[in-house]
Amino acid sequence: MLTLAHARTWYLHVDAVHDFSHIERVYKMSERLALAEGADLEIVHAAALLHDADGTTPGSEARSEHHLRSSEFAGKILREEGWPEDRIKAVQHCIRAHRYRDDREPPATIEAKCLFDADKLDVLGAIGAVRVVVYAALAGVPFYSKPSKQFIETGKEVDGELHSAYHEHLFKLRKIEKKLFTSTARGLARERSQYLDGFFERLIAEINGER
Repeated sequence: MLTLAHARTWYLHVDAVHDFSHIERVYKMSERLALAEGADLEIVHAAALLHDADGTTPGSEARSEHHLRSSEFAGKILREEGWPEDRIKAVQHCIRAHRYRDDREPPATIEAKCLFDADKLDVLGAIGAVRVVVYAALAGVPFYSKPSKQFIETGKEVDGELHSAYHEHLFKLRKIEKKLFTSTARGLARERSQYLDGFFERLIAEINGER
């Protein structure tokens, strides 16, 4: 039987943004969404525990394919656990689809949608504020620098412009709510997005000596 304690061993050498505390939060939130949306809880639990299990070590070139690597890893683990193949495939789909972008595999089941939404909610609210600032520190970029007009209009920096935590907020985090699949998650995202907007407004005001 898969448990949080069992899963901890898969996340010993990961960065501070994708560490085991992220897995715990996604596990709890995906469970909340699954219960509200009528999803298969066993599938959602397994997918949450395994969704970042391979390819998230710091500096890993496999990061862009961690959803595929984690899906393969999940198949191995679940077969060892004696899961039937159809349920293994259901978990693997959730894991592959949690990184859905553009032409990549979209979440096609309610279980995949719950995992996708839980993972994305983790970049909003107070946790989102901490994560985006930590990520900026790890990347060696500022918490805030004034975005260029070009970036605001196109999402592309001018030459020499640093992609600060605030840039990431404008480029990605503000758009998360519209990308979610479940009504439960969208309701949570609205309040979390407002919190994150307020955080950056306060941060900028303090940086400028206005507060």
